[in-house]
Amino acid sequence: MSKIKVKILTPLGLYKETEASIINVVSEDGQRGILPNHMPIVVILTISKMELEEEKREIYAVAGGMLYFKDNECTILCNAIENKSDIDLDRAYKAKERAEGHLKDPNSDLKRAELALKRAMNRISTYQA
Repeated sequence: MSKIKVKILTPLGLYKETEASIINVVSEDGQRGILPNHMPIVVILTISKMELEEEKREIYAVAGGMLYFKDNECTILCNAIENKSDIDLDRAYKAKERAEGHLKDPNSDLKRAELALKRAMNRISTYQA
């Protein structure tokens, strides 16, 4: 079976290069499963869980971004990404509590607090997946 060459980039640079037989992501218009020989596609990724079927299934928490696929090559540009095995659950719960506190404060930047809460909840749910 053919594989997809996957390159994941963050603002800090190259996060990972790998090969996958399937890529499962959540875009702004819903879940997407990308198999080898998929038609070219560009999608905006939401703060969500991403799965790559590499040598084994790897699960990641993605903090939004963009996916570009063409000719069995996939480039994922994301604000931040963490493998499920690298997630610090205590830190994620503390970030959730901080964000909830900011949401209760009328002087806070509510949009920023909402995004922080979504990222924390995504990390928690990805860890528990």
